Amino acid sequence: MTMSSNEATRRQVLARTGALGAGIAFTGALSELFAGTAAAQSLGHTGYGPLVPDPDGLLDLPRGFRYRVLSREGDRLRSGEGPVPSNHDGMSAFPARSGGVHLVRNHENRADGRVPVPTVEGLTYDPEGKGGCTALTLDSRNRVLSERVAIAGTAVNCAGGPTPWHTWLTCEETEDKAGTNGYTKDHGFIFEVDPADPHRTGAVPLTAMGRFQHEAIAVDPRRGVVYETEDAFERPFGLFYRFLPRKPLGGRGSLRAGGRLQAMRVPGVPDLSSIQETGAAFDGVEWVDVPDPLAAGTPIRFQDFGRGGITHAQKLEGCYWGGECVYFVSSFAHSDEGSAADHYGQIWRYDPERHRLTLVIVFGPDTDVQLPGESPDNICLAPSGGLMVCEDGGGAQHVFGVTRRGEVYAMARGAQNIGTPQEPEWGEFAGVTFSPDGDTMYVNCYTPGTTFAVTGPWRR
Repeated sequence: MTMSSNEATRRQVLARTGALGAGIAFTGALSELFAGTAAAQSLGHTGYGPLVPDPDGLLDLPRGFRYRVLSREGDRLRSGEGPVPSNHDGMSAFPARSGGVHLVRNHENRADGRVPVPTVEGLTYDPEGKGGCTALTLDSRNRVLSERVAIAGTAVNCAGGPTPWHTWLTCEETEDKAGTNGYTKDHGFIFEVDPADPHRTGAVPLTAMGRFQHEAIAVDPRRGVVYETEDAFERPFGLFYRFLPRKPLGGRGSLRAGGRLQAMRVPGVPDLSSIQETGAAFDGVEWVDVPDPLAAGTPIRFQDFGRGGITHAQKLEGCYWGGECVYFVSSFAHSDEGSAADHYGQIWRYDPERHRLTLVIVFGPDTDVQLPGESPDNICLAPSGGLMVCEDGGGAQHVFGVTRRGEVYAMARGAQNIGTPQEPEWGEFAGVTFSPDGDTMYVNCYTPGTTFAVTGPWRR
């Protein structure tokens, strides 16, 4: 059903104080979410059973699953370039020779990052930037063959996304200019990384794709349009963008040719958090040219988009392509921080053929299916035909699975990594992704930075 902004009913969402947990609202949308994807053909419909405590205290998994630690913060990179950097975040897996895998991993280091990405000649953008990416090459048994710097001298590399030509677009989640925090160059850009040979892409900012607090991207594999999310921390909140390349689907390096950056306007909806009825849909979505993509004087979200303004949303994070549509996540919205309404997470779908935006999933404490965590963050399609969701909240941290029937189950639980028994702190999960053959889930613990490979009966 297509609804106008005046007709869309709003779901009452409980305030954060006193809420016992979060849930997910479904109206058959989850099955639709995977229509036309490879995951939709798999047979899995339920979870994998209770989590079994790990005797080594690192990662609890269901019976029949096992993990391998691929890399840990502070260990030596196999390349000898320096230590494994801290703050493991977004990640993606690409096919390598003989059934192996290339993993590209972001490091969300700010100016005070504990372990910076080592600077490497030809791969360093700003010598004062401590963020970047590292690349691991694995054999078919998930043994690490190599581990090296893929890009250095960037800042706050949060998420990103893969391209159809098997490169990684890493996103800086900052707007710091040269002279801020000791940086010698402006930051807030997207960079392309070749996981097989990082020197083929170097450290070149894709300036036409905008300078803002980037979170994630997804590429339309048919049209070549790149969709981008912005995780702005203060009002006005972030925007949802699309980039129209001059050379769509042109392969490695083609995005350097530039293009047009546009922001989404949903007529009558200035703030996506105000829409809380699952299935609410809006036709006539507009795309407005960004006046100054480099944000030389004013951050993009503050710029004048003319009559009708522009549509904002708090905590725009994960972004991926599925079937014929792009999906993006708003992790949460809090009215006491300036959002129009409260929610514990939304997943939106944009259909470029119909110019239609639909609220597919709502996370909230007043729903029937309970997600014990607080908010969704990184998400990916799973071989079982559902989602894997990294929660973004307090307390013990989990990767949750969501089946196509709307059932939620715990897939992994991390150990208490830091803090004391009296005041425990837990490292959140990030960068969940699957190998090209679907046999391995790769996931990061953000701090202390750890990368896991999880194998088991995924297609059970």
